[in-house]
Amino acid sequence: MKHTTSQHRLLRKRRIRARVHGTAQRPRLTVYRSLTQVMAQLVDDDVGHTLTVASTHEAKAKPNVEGGKKLGTLIAKKAKAAGISAVVFDRNAYAYHGVVRAVAEAAREGGLQF
Repeated sequence: MKHTTSQHRLLRKRRIRARVHGTAQRPRLTVYRSLTQVMAQLVDDDVGHTLTVASTHEAKAKPNVEGGKKLGTLIAKKAKAAGISAVVFDRNAYAYHGVVRAVAEAAREGGLQF
């Protein structure tokens, strides 16, 4: 059976989510990419709640590498305000390069540990 590109992405996402789990002390930092914006959110998987969310739209940035850097610093700032210092990174089946990598590195520079 042939899979489409989006089906392959969902299979990769399931494999990653089977191993990555966020808690209240160490929530999951998940990144979502679309054509118009990039979003990052901190999720507590034990209770199924989103703790904080940020997007390139909110950061007034484009969905490119520079926007990813702004998004990473913004989500790190919001996490610090919520009292969160350590997270588990969920790349959400996207390759770890470009915007996803920029978000992760900027969040690390902003003080999040993962």
